[in-house]
Amino acid sequence: MKKLWLTLILVLLAIVGVACSNSEGSMKGHDMSKMNEEDMSDQDMSNMNASKGKENSTENLPSTQTTKVKTGKEFTLIAKEATHDFGNGTKLPVWTYDGSVPGSQIRVKQGDKVKVNLKNELSEPVTIHWHGLPVPNSQDGIPGVTMNAVQPGKTFTYEFTASVPGTYWYHSHQDSVNQIDKGLYGTLIVEGKDEEKVDKDYTLVLDEWISSGESSMEGMDHGSMTSDKDTKDTDDSTDSMDGMNMDMEEDMSMYDLYTINGKSAKNMETLKVTEGDTVKLRLVNAGYISHKIHVHGYDFKIVSTDGQPINDPAIIKDQTVTVAPGERYDLIFKANNPGTSYIESHDDTDAAKNMVAKIVYDNSKKANDKLNPKESLPNVDITKYGKTAKSEFSLDTKFDVDYKMNLGTAMKDNSMVYTINNRTYPNTEPLDVKEGDLVKVTLKNTSKSADHPMHLHGHFFQVLSKNGKPIEGSPLMKDTLNVKPGEEYVVAFKADNPGNWMFHCHDLHHASAGMVTEVKYKGYKASFTPDSKANNKPE
Repeated sequence: MKKLWLTLILVLLAIVGVACSNSEGSMKGHDMSKMNEEDMSDQDMSNMNASKGKENSTENLPSTQTTKVKTGKEFTLIAKEATHDFGNGTKLPVWTYDGSVPGSQIRVKQGDKVKVNLKNELSEPVTIHWHGLPVPNSQDGIPGVTMNAVQPGKTFTYEFTASVPGTYWYHSHQDSVNQIDKGLYGTLIVEGKDEEKVDKDYTLVLDEWISSGESSMEGMDHGSMTSDKDTKDTDDSTDSMDGMNMDMEEDMSMYDLYTINGKSAKNMETLKVTEGDTVKLRLVNAGYISHKIHVHGYDFKIVSTDGQPINDPAIIKDQTVTVAPGERYDLIFKANNPGTSYIESHDDTDAAKNMVAKIVYDNSKKANDKLNPKESLPNVDITKYGKTAKSEFSLDTKFDVDYKMNLGTAMKDNSMVYTINNRTYPNTEPLDVKEGDLVKVTLKNTSKSADHPMHLHGHFFQVLSKNGKPIEGSPLMKDTLNVKPGEEYVVAFKADNPGNWMFHCHDLHHASAGMVTEVKYKGYKASFTPDSKANNKPE
């Protein structure tokens, strides 16, 4: 029946017709600190339906534009459709903020009071979630939890203070497994008052796409990965799965096109530097797969993760930095190796060869580097990186709330579900806290093969231990932590931002299939009234 359904869909799509725009929409190598905002013309795309990897009509869609950098304190982001050229012969319809993939970068200064007007020109409701940045709960962008989704043709204004410097990103949290997959994301940089000055500042957004029609039809159909939202507790006996189901669980091969800033290797991002420059690389993973990133030919330091500084970072060379879904890592190096050098993924997949950027020096045509994505290199262990220092929490702290979170996988009604303590959202047990509580959470991955990058909204947490052993390096503050099969972490945070906050896996296939809970402050009342007609889909 599934094959018949797919055949009928493809026939209908063939009748509609597929035509790709011939105009090229590329994102040129850019020094993020020196770009100007450009005006965008409004497009009414309400009758189009773009999806990353789907065979949709692109006849009337404009090509994507170069990602812009917007500075100031008030911004407008327009959610609209476009056709994106990946530079390897693949053109796909995408959903964008401001007509580019990634969407416009917003750069503000620490302490700024920021206003962002979201204008929805798509055919479906959308929102914006400010991933990692602590904002008031009403501005967190979670449909049905903190707001109603922004309907087609409508505008919503977000207001918050950019209180914590660092590298963040924003994305839709409405049906996010699909809307982020279509391209609805961008980056948010909060420039710190005391941060180290650099000469060049580049943001590299990592992502994966589905390039082929038939596999993408299957890939974008998450029917085998979603839970019935009315499902009660899953039976404990379903938490173990046979080999066939485990293979199904971790088959991400449908994502066959890896990109940096929306570009594949043949159209790779070019980072221009001058000898002697101090260069910052901001790595952001907007996809659903972890990526091992190697910066060829340079000593570098990891100065922050998830926007939070690393204490006394050590020099690294010829090691990879693994960036899990939702995570950010900021690297700094000195431009002292004239010629062309590559930044590439060392993932164990054929698609990794496309996830590459190059560093090019002014006035130098020297080509002194070669791609080598198969090279085996050690990986930085961030739990042992940097030096210890006094921190807010330790394993000896007296906590007010102690919550254990077993992250599991199960089959339910012939569908795969991802569970927290054997339950799927919205039936997971929330973390009930009072303002001021000190909260300890034990995250244990009981899945056989699935990573779970767990993301907490509205707060940073400190990682205290890994597999029963205290963290050895710098105090490690994060908002997203990847928990691999069999691993156990203890993390802690202070309940200092009242509201109802999501705590979920940022492999959004897993979140949409149940791996979500909430941190709920006692006595907090949301400032909006849920609208049954808003079609709110928080995951």
